[in-house]
Amino acid sequence: MDAAVFLAVLLAAVLHAGWNSILKLGLDRLSAMLMLALVQAGIALPLLPFVARPDAAAWGWIAAAALLHTGYKLFLVQAYAHADLSQAYPLARGTAPLIVTVVSAAVLGEPLSLGGLLAICAISAGILAMAAGGPGRMGGRAVGFAVATAGFTAAYTLVDAVGARAAGTAAGFILWMVVGDALAMTLYARLVRGRSAFAGFRTVWASGLAAGAMSLGAYWIAVWAFTQAPVALVAALRETSILFALIIAAVVLREPVGGRRWLSAAAIAAGVAAMRM
Repeated sequence: MDAAVFLAVLLAAVLHAGWNSILKLGLDRLSAMLMLALVQAGIALPLLPFVARPDAAAWGWIAAAALLHTGYKLFLVQAYAHADLSQAYPLARGTAPLIVTVVSAAVLGEPLSLGGLLAICAISAGILAMAAGGPGRMGGRAVGFAVATAGFTAAYTLVDAVGARAAGTAAGFILWMVVGDALAMTLYARLVRGRSAFAGFRTVWASGLAAGAMSLGAYWIAVWAFTQAPVALVAALRETSILFALIIAAVVLREPVGGRRWLSAAAIAAGVAAMRM
């Protein structure tokens, strides 16, 4: 992976950790996810006239990516409903790079070097260790939703990569995708919640705008990186956001972080270092 791409994906991981840290809106998780999608679309729509239009072959991929991103959000909400965030999120995100590695090698013809494989395994192992170190045991339903969320993460990662390459414009693919995702999320929320899904938006718009902008920036960088480097390496490096979230929690928010989590963070950091060797 080129050094510029490597640093850009690390920046995306920092942005991802940042928006997760500030997304404490006082809303339920479905409404928070809906607000995030709407903010992203609100930023994307004015930018559409200034980016290249995706090639015709990409529109099916854009639609599929939008549905997969929506599915990811909805399954993640369910995972959070059945388990602590500190367990469900690492399990969902740590499993995805392993799935992407296998599928990208078999389907996309992107085999990795031994060093690349070891780096991905170290990053995923560190993330999964954080899930194992959470409070209590996860029930079967929680594990099921978390693993299903990992499946959606792996699927949208692969579709994003193929779609952005087919589109001939990463920016065009990204902006149209987030608009589609917002439409799907809005339709779902209206069907299951009605107007109550939008309650409380007015009082948290500033935090929502900041989180949405950072989330869109992180996604934009990642999809662009898919057009520049092997998708499995980018997918694994993007998940180092959990490492940065741990640092933010310990240094900025002054939250207690146990030794087990620092050991997990060390494994993730070792994976990042191996990716540059």
